[in-house]
Amino acid sequence: MAVFAEDVNLAGYTTLRLGGPARRFVEATTEAELVAAVRKADDEGEPVLVLGGGSNLVVSDDGFPGTVVHVGTRGTERVAAEGGKVLLRVQAGEDWDPFVARCVADGLAGVECLSGIPGRVGATPIQNVGAYGQDVSETIVEVRAYDREARACVVLDRDACRFTYRHSVFKGNDRYVVLDVTYALDEAEESQPIAYAELARKLDVRPGDRVTLKEARDAVLELRRGKGMVLDATDPDTRSAGSFFTNPILDPDRLAELERRVAERLGPDATFPRYPEADGRVKTSAAWLIDRAGFTKGHARGPARISTKHTLALTNPGGAGTADLLALAREVRDGVRDAFGVELVNEPVLVGVTL
Repeated sequence: MAVFAEDVNLAGYTTLRLGGPARRFVEATTEAELVAAVRKADDEGEPVLVLGGGSNLVVSDDGFPGTVVHVGTRGTERVAAEGGKVLLRVQAGEDWDPFVARCVADGLAGVECLSGIPGRVGATPIQNVGAYGQDVSETIVEVRAYDREARACVVLDRDACRFTYRHSVFKGNDRYVVLDVTYALDEAEESQPIAYAELARKLDVRPGDRVTLKEARDAVLELRRGKGMVLDATDPDTRSAGSFFTNPILDPDRLAELERRVAERLGPDATFPRYPEADGRVKTSAAWLIDRAGFTKGHARGPARISTKHTLALTNPGGAGTADLLALAREVRDGVRDAFGVELVNEPVLVGVTL
């Protein structure tokens, strides 16, 4: 049976270690419990927050005035294998990185560059989790979810998920509660082609080359640890929600404005990172903008600070509240806008607060 409690402090359930109490807290370990808890809260007209690993969440110091349903469902099932592809159906409550580790050990390629990312499987389609040249949308076949409007379980294929950069039909929309995710992975001892230049340099290969799955995973973990992006209780830099801002994607007018501002601020020969998108827009680096706007690693505002290892991570090294973290986030966002005319957008989900 699901476990119920009241006034549970949510700070213990987020990687930032921030957030006030939930009025009601439900621990759901089966799909039936998960659906029943959400349906009950809906029937009672109570707000619902579905919580996984808490790694992409910023919760108000006041907490959540409704029901928090903590997803603890477990299980991975091999549902098909043909043509060199293996389909795995994974419950939403499975921890993501142990799942990636099992795939690497079992010779299944497609998620190896997503090693070290905290959180649970159910969050991966919501955010279209990605890193080092891979996105989960490349391997997701379908997502089963509880549709709170239809009050029924539904299946959304890849197209219905409407994946874009760090976004999907699930993000910013509490209609769906993810129940399980099916991934199509390649039976292979070698990785997918290495697409990310930093990772290729780390592996001493050319972009497009392949390495063993273990080599790819080990290199990604080493890179992430160097940026404080692998959870470590002894490292206060890992007390974060990962990258706090998404990389801006600029249309031609906004790109021209950034070029003008960079030239004014840094000189006519200054350059900035550019990554062409398929639709003709250009992605640039939020970390580069933050650093060039004058916010260096370790920059603090009260008890909250930018990571000493990576300018994209905002951290709670100890003693900060959510209000402190958001004050720092606003300072960084406004500073980048003033310097370069680019509006940074938060990547974590904000609960009970706004930026």
